[in-house]
Amino acid sequence: MKKIVVVGGGAGGLELVTKLGHAFGKQRQADIVLIDRSQTHIWKPLLHEVATGSLDINNDGLNYRAHAAKHHYQFQLGTLIGVDPKARQLTLKSLSDDKGHLVLPERRIEYDILIMAVGSVSNDFGTPGVAEHCYFLDSHKQAERFQQALLNQFLRIHQEGVDAKLKLAIVGGGATGVELSAELFHVADMLKAYGMPEMSGKRVQVQLIEAGPRILPALPERIAAQATKELVRLGVVVSQATRVVSAHEAGFETADESDIEADLMIWAAGVKAPDFIGDIDGFETTRNNQIIVRSTLQTTSFDNVYVIGDCCACEQLDGSFVPPRAQSAHQMASLVFDNIKASFLSETLKSYTYKDYGSLVNLSRYSTVGNLMGNLMGGSMFIEGRMARFVYVSLYRLHLIAIHGWFKATIILAAQKISKVVKPKLKLH
Repeated sequence: MKKIVVVGGGAGGLELVTKLGHAFGKQRQADIVLIDRSQTHIWKPLLHEVATGSLDINNDGLNYRAHAAKHHYQFQLGTLIGVDPKARQLTLKSLSDDKGHLVLPERRIEYDILIMAVGSVSNDFGTPGVAEHCYFLDSHKQAERFQQALLNQFLRIHQEGVDAKLKLAIVGGGATGVELSAELFHVADMLKAYGMPEMSGKRVQVQLIEAGPRILPALPERIAAQATKELVRLGVVVSQATRVVSAHEAGFETADESDIEADLMIWAAGVKAPDFIGDIDGFETTRNNQIIVRSTLQTTSFDNVYVIGDCCACEQLDGSFVPPRAQSAHQMASLVFDNIKASFLSETLKSYTYKDYGSLVNLSRYSTVGNLMGNLMGGSMFIEGRMARFVYVSLYRLHLIAIHGWFKATIILAAQKISKVVKPKLKLH
């Protein structure tokens, strides 16, 4: 019996392992295994809401082990630290508890087919002080760590009186930085209802710092311009063409030797695949450690290794690489599923073509802007307001349907709405 291993339970990896479980695991045609370093899945575009407390992962997260039991695959908790493609073997890091006691030793797992879906991490470009003084939002654990620090800072300025301000600096004008900037104002306003009557968005000072000429560089200019307008209206200081050269305990230093003061600093500039990927013998990688693949999403050297999501470098006809977005991970997962089925039947594998269905940026309850259709119709349609918000929420619903099915996804969405009525709208602990 073949063993199919998926490493990484992000949007693409979880959707793929769910399909594989139903197609092959249910009938015992193959052993399906998911490996992830976390016990819990959360849709990555929502991490900024976890970071502000708008979303509680204890209520809205998915437990891999429980999901595996219902969808005919196995789950193994572990951090991948090595791949030997020639021996068809993975190495997982030893696992210890919070007191340093060994729970699991270093393990080796064999496979027949491997799917690398390890995602991406923030790229600090070696900027001095960033690793020591900044918060990152690559995982729900990092997001929860920032949420605790944010809550503590809100408590501090509330205690200090109405004149106290909370200064936050966010480096990176991509979707994460933009959406987090808006969400911070929303959370500050909501704290009025939870024992902080003097709190409001006016007591928050957010500076969004982007090294390029405009925020949202990967999206159409009209979306970036509208998002900038909305952020400025909220009170965000949008600093474009501003390069950070170092971080220190009290803020950032820029290339023009200016200081940006901050009580909390978030680094959301640039992404790369995990560093260990660049050390795997036989994988061709980019300078950002992404694994270069053929059009079938197989690695250039190994037919039994596929790559999807942010860690995948798939070249398009125009010479550019497929952008690291949730929609591309979803499309890649579907294609790899089809190709694995085809390989079992000795059929010809399909080539991947990225389809851009548009982009949306959600500025909390204040606004949502974006474009629909992308290259689907040879052009795009700019949308904003309620329609854009509806489409944005629908993307999350489609993800739930992909990993749970229609019936359970509907129940989950209904339960989430009920939960918002009976529970606090903010995580306060």
